[in-house]
Order: sequence, then structure tokens, then C-alpha cells
Amino acid sequence: MSHLTTRDRTVSPDGYAAALRILRRLLAGIERPPALRLGDMLLHELESHPEYTLIIRDPGLLRRLVLRPDPLLLAEAYFRGTIDIEGDLYTALGLKAHFERFSLSWRDKLALLRDALLLRVSDQDGLKPSRSLASRVARRFSHRHSRQTDQAAISFHYDVSNAFYGLWLDAERVYSCGYFKATDDTLDQAQRNKLEHICRKLRLQRGERLLDIGCGWGALVCWAAREHGVRAHGITLSQQQLEYARERIRSEGLQDLVTVELRDYRDLEGTAVFDKVSSIGMFEHVGLANLPAYYAVVQRVLRPGGLFLNHGITHDEEGWNRTVATEFINRYVFPDGELDCVSNIQLGMERSGFEIHDVEGLRPHYALTLRHWVQRLEARREEALREVDEVTFRIWRLYMAACALEFEAGGTGIYQIVASKRDGGSWPVPLTRSDLYG
Repeated sequence: MSHLTTRDRTVSPDGYAAALRILRRLLAGIERPPALRLGDMLLHELESHPEYTLIIRDPGLLRRLVLRPDPLLLAEAYFRGTIDIEGDLYTALGLKAHFERFSLSWRDKLALLRDALLLRVSDQDGLKPSRSLASRVARRFSHRHSRQTDQAAISFHYDVSNAFYGLWLDAERVYSCGYFKATDDTLDQAQRNKLEHICRKLRLQRGERLLDIGCGWGALVCWAAREHGVRAHGITLSQQQLEYARERIRSEGLQDLVTVELRDYRDLEGTAVFDKVSSIGMFEHVGLANLPAYYAVVQRVLRPGGLFLNHGITHDEEGWNRTVATEFINRYVFPDGELDCVSNIQLGMERSGFEIHDVEGLRPHYALTLRHWVQRLEARREEALREVDEVTFRIWRLYMAACALEFEAGGTGIYQIVASKRDGGSWPVPLTRSDLYG
């Protein structure tokens, strides 16, 4: 796989001085300032033991930031290696909050403009899209969520490389938040906890029929069949996930209990086919306008009195408004992904005829999971670069670290909602939750 080839530029003494003045103004008042480096020259160290060093490999980036501010430019520059971070990535991402509340006087703006014009922009300034970056930017997605665009969006995110995901996911290969009984649980233990927690919430019984919508690499369907004796069926839109899951089913000898197929949830057939339905980290891809259709399909295939566990990410605002954060996610990571607040998700489920029995927030669990993923990805960087190019590696590293901070700050949440298809006045769960923790 190719590596970044951005090289240091030759900068005049006046350029270094201008760059330093720009950086001082942009970082003025920051609580935890970094050391600064332009090319191979240390420009300034604002404290004796900075937690990270911000490296600018091309002065053209500073010029462009001043003349045409664009928050996503910093992310793209990091992906291409035009800027880099040595040290604590999480502290460096605190720059986002700094710039969100950042303001300048008109005199400072004029001074920034004057200094920016002193910086030479090369024809090879590293600011033009690279081929590897262009291949990882989602295009032609408009949140219409047709079968074709949903297939393409899922492929964009999940068909990167099975081996790449395997480097930083747990042994069960669960790509959603773990369930930590203690903060020092290993990732493997937390994901086993989570699989069992889901099965207990669904009150799975031997011989029951379970549907897992968005089954990923097959972790839940295999766990439910092996540990609880159910007949499990999973659907996915990822060809690579499908191939891995089928091989896993064969290797674990679960062919008589577990099946998986490439299928859109809208194309599920039959009525009252399944006793239980799970959807783990999938409904974020459905699209807000399509959620009623999604719930209607679950209603149709679930038997009366059957349980439905919907596990997914939410955020603290209603709807999916265009912001820097949503644009970043849709452009580089999850094309056509959309989130809503948990109260709207519950209301939609109730409007579709479900009775809600349990809602559990797992926000700190996802923050812990993401920090584990980032640590594991960083530890296996060289192996990862044999599976993907460095741009893709950097996109995933930055995305997951930023998400960890967002979950920790509370702007993003995640909930498991257990509901049932109404069946007269029946109550399909125990009177208490004691069975979940016995």
C-alpha cells in the first residue's frame, strides 16, 4: 500500500516569522498549548512539557486557513500528512473546542491576512486532493436511502478490509460498543458481556427464531446459537462481512442453527416469522425518513408478543442538521448516516405499534470502547498499512478518537431499547430485571 509522500518545504526567514505570528494568534488563550514545528524547525514551545507537538509541513496550509477558513480543511490536511500530531491525539483534538469559541478583532484579522500573504504557496503544496483521499470521500449520496445507495454506503464503510477491522476489534469481531462491568475490563471481556447482555434482554429460549438485522461479521448470531440454542438468521449489505460470517459459521459447526444472507431489510419476506429481532448499530444507516418503514418491517416479521432490541447511536439534538461534525461523518466515514435524539426514536417506535419495556443508556461504554479501538489500531499501525493506505488509516484514527471525546462530552449517546409487538394486553418480559443480572 502507498504511504504519504508529503515533503518539508523550504521556507524563507520571513515566512517562518509570519507562520509563527499566525500560529500565536490562532492558539492565543488555549488552555493546553502544543509545541509547534514548521517542517523540521521547532518554531515555538509554549510550555516546558507540551502534551503534543503540532507539525505543519507546508506554510500554504496556514495561508489557506486564513484566506478561506474551512474547519474540514484541518481534517483533510491531517489525512494527507500536511499537518501531523506527535504526542497525545486526544489533547490535540481539544483544538476543536478552542476554535469553536475563537474570535478575533478586526485588527488581528488584518494582521493575519498580511502575514498569510507572506507565505508562498507551492504548486505541490499538499492541499490538492490525493488519489487515496479521493477514494475515501463519499460522493453522490443525498440521504434518499434507496436500496442501491444504501448498498453503496454500507460497502463504503464496511468493505474496507476484513483483516483491517480484525486488527483492532475484539476476538468476537463486534463493531459496536462493549458492555464494561468495570472500567478495567478488557475489550474482549466487554464485548462478550455485551453479547450475553443482549441475549438476556431478549430472553432467548432454546429453539426460538432470532433475526439480526445488520449482522456484521456474525458475532451475535453465532453467540446466540452457541450459548442459547436459538435458530439465528442474520442479514447484511456488506459482501465482505457476509463471506467472513459464512466461513465463521462453518468453522464453528453452526450450519444447522445459523444462516446469513446479503439482503436489504426492506426485502425480508413473511409475517410473524421470528420470535425475537435484534438490530445492533444498524438503524443509524436507515435514514430518518425511512425509520417508519424500518419499524413496519420489524412489526411484520415479528410474532405477536415477540421482543425487539434496537441498539443505536443518538445525539443530543433533534434531526440531522448540517454541521461541521455531520459533514465530516457523511463525507469520510458514514455516507448517508443520520442520527436523532433518543426521545424521537422511542416516539417513532411507539407510533409503529411497539410497546417499550426497557431503555438503557450506554454512553460511557462506547467512550471506553472507542479508546480501546484507537489504542489497538495505533499499536498495529504497520500491519494496518499493509491492508489500507495511510490516508484511510488516518481517517479511522481521527474519527474514532474524536468520537470517544464526543461520547465523553455527552453530545453523542447510545441506547438499547427493548420493545415488543403488542399482543392484546400480554406482558412478555418478567416483572423485574433481576433475570438480567443473575
